[in-house]
Amino acid sequence: MSSQAQPQAQPDINPWLIAIAVMSSTFMEVLDTTVVNVSLPHIAGSLSASVDEATWTLTSYLVANAIVLPLTGWLAGRFGRKRLLLGAVVGFTAASFLCGLAPSLGFLIAFRIVQGACGGGLQPLSQAVLLESFPAEKRGQAMAFWALGIVVAPMLGPVLGGWLTDNYSWRWVFYINVPIGVLAILLTQAFIFDPPYLRKERTGIDYWGIGLLVVGMGSLQVMLDKGQEEDWFGSHFIITLAVLAVIGLGGLIIRELKAEHPVIDLNVFRYRSYAIGTFLMTAVGFVLYGSTVLYPLMMQELLGYTATHAGVTNFPRGMASFVFMPIVGFLTGKVDARKLLAAGLLLTAAAMFEVSFFSLDVGFWNFALPLILQGVGLGLIFVPLTTVTNDPVPREKMGNATSIFNLMRNIGASIGISVVQALQFRRMQAHTVYLGQHVNLASPEAQQRLAGMQSNFMAKGADPVTAAHQAHVAIWGLVQQQAAMLSYNDVFRFMGGMFMIMMPLLLIMKKPKGGKGPPMAH
Repeated sequence: MSSQAQPQAQPDINPWLIAIAVMSSTFMEVLDTTVVNVSLPHIAGSLSASVDEATWTLTSYLVANAIVLPLTGWLAGRFGRKRLLLGAVVGFTAASFLCGLAPSLGFLIAFRIVQGACGGGLQPLSQAVLLESFPAEKRGQAMAFWALGIVVAPMLGPVLGGWLTDNYSWRWVFYINVPIGVLAILLTQAFIFDPPYLRKERTGIDYWGIGLLVVGMGSLQVMLDKGQEEDWFGSHFIITLAVLAVIGLGGLIIRELKAEHPVIDLNVFRYRSYAIGTFLMTAVGFVLYGSTVLYPLMMQELLGYTATHAGVTNFPRGMASFVFMPIVGFLTGKVDARKLLAAGLLLTAAAMFEVSFFSLDVGFWNFALPLILQGVGLGLIFVPLTTVTNDPVPREKMGNATSIFNLMRNIGASIGISVVQALQFRRMQAHTVYLGQHVNLASPEAQQRLAGMQSNFMAKGADPVTAAHQAHVAIWGLVQQQAAMLSYNDVFRFMGGMFMIMMPLLLIMKKPKGGKGPPMAH
């Protein structure tokens, strides 16, 4: 077998055809990280399982995805990028079809593991192909196109999943991937070719590295996904996973720094801009996915929105990102990307702080402005951050670099979802205690409100004793509502503060070299 790919087969392919080819499958894969969430009750009922058991369909996908993602650069070097990409799309499409046919929860979880494993390589492969297919001056536009799928897909997932489940069946959440997957296979076969410098490696396999990665990353992902449900470190299960994660990931780092042929090349962190940019992308994943979870929860649990209403209310954020990212892609080649990045961090922080002052009286238009600001801010962050981070990385290391970059964004997302849920719950407890101290019989305001409520219930036919009990229950419900609202405010304020604290890091990132970058590789 030849040690080189076949770059001469179609040297004049329009890079935008390449972009459409790789992003059709990537958008589908990212969408699947959130599209199943709203279907869990339907899946549980259909397959005779509890909702808690059905959540393993999410956990299994994320674990398999997280394990394969950092291996993508090594796998591409061993088997060839086009062959790996085709295999991933075929496997993902076939697994999606089998998920739709699953007769039991066990089969569904097994097929979701295959789906997650096949999908794990799609994000870094698509990013590496795009960075190499476009000349340096158009990298910003390429990354804007890539970021559209990465940012917009998780926001559209719950809306699309809810619509398909309500109007058809939860199985269509998986069947919808089949035609998209077939199209992606045809486009990949036609337009994607391995670059000449990507030689297939026939080195030894680092079995210790792979084993430590599986143990460490798998344990971390399950811990983050099940932590809130198991009361975190009050559970022996979570403590065991935490220990395994520390041992596995700590051992992996030591092993990969010493291995002659590592499966993950950590030497890319020697590039200052790459190291800082990867850390910033971890924080971006934290806020993006954390807020994506918080908004619908706040709307449905506190404000009484339906799932559809919550999805429509969140729509301005995705639309703002969709509209603004191409503009940012155009600006990235003309304006210092670090300035665009600073503007994005400020806008996103401003959106978080705006929501942190909300009350129970807010409506659709109160959400519109901060959601639009966040959408624009994320557009200003994703495109220049991806460009600046990968600018110093040599093209032969690009596949490995994008694998780690996407892995850290996914880890940030998992940590974000877990932390914001735990923080919101803990802050609600604290606010409930504080507010409850002011609702007692010694307070004239509390006595007046209780008397008014008791009269209300008596007017509806309740006897005085029952009415008094109902009044106490009702006022306790009001206390909990206010405490929950204050807890959401605290979490949004925390996420806004995160972005403000990271602003100084931009000062030590290097300015991208406009003329540098790999030539078109296809």
